[in-house]
Amino acid sequence: MLKDNLLLDSARPFSDEEKDEKIQGRSESNVSGVPDLCHISAAGNKMWHVLRVSYSRELKIQDALCSRGVRTFVPMIWRRKEVAGKVKKLLVPAVNNLCFAFSDRVFLENFIRSYGENAPVHFYWERASRSPMVVPSKAMEDFIKVSTTLDEDLIYMTAISPKLREGQSVKVKSGAFAGIEGKIVRIRKSRRIMVEIPGMLAVATTFVRPEDVEIVE
Repeated sequence: MLKDNLLLDSARPFSDEEKDEKIQGRSESNVSGVPDLCHISAAGNKMWHVLRVSYSRELKIQDALCSRGVRTFVPMIWRRKEVAGKVKKLLVPAVNNLCFAFSDRVFLENFIRSYGENAPVHFYWERASRSPMVVPSKAMEDFIKVSTTLDEDLIYMTAISPKLREGQSVKVKSGAFAGIEGKIVRIRKSRRIMVEIPGMLAVATTFVRPEDVEIVE
């Protein structure tokens, strides 16, 4: 479950047909190696907003925003599923019903409003500030850098143990994750760096060598 500091609307359970449609995802043959990212310049009041999407339509919402020139991100993961008697490797969302959008609040409000009363997309709201949740730029860019490696050994967490947050704060200085900052954690007997989107979710890297990191005071 996501943390209590977010106000979440209730959603009905998926039917078997919807679950099956969702897991189809995007096959290995029709992706270029990284999840879709539509880039625009960072200017004005643009910030990383968190959007809640109903019924696993995050990729459709991502496409709709990208077509309007908005940079978006949906963390993806490889999964294997039997389709028509054959096992296929599919790229599917790592976390259901979630899309990040780099834009200003007014634009996103109008985008949501354009769907009418039964809009399939809404803001995540922070309980304390009673405003749409915004992710700090550094945390978001680090999260994207780790997620877009698409390594099958990445670990996504929507419930983060307080013990994991006690890890040493470090910056990766070399290797595939150079530049990211996070906490040293040990998960599945492997030394990793956990990058957290505060109060919401985190991703843990694959194994990182001790010589590739430096302590952040």
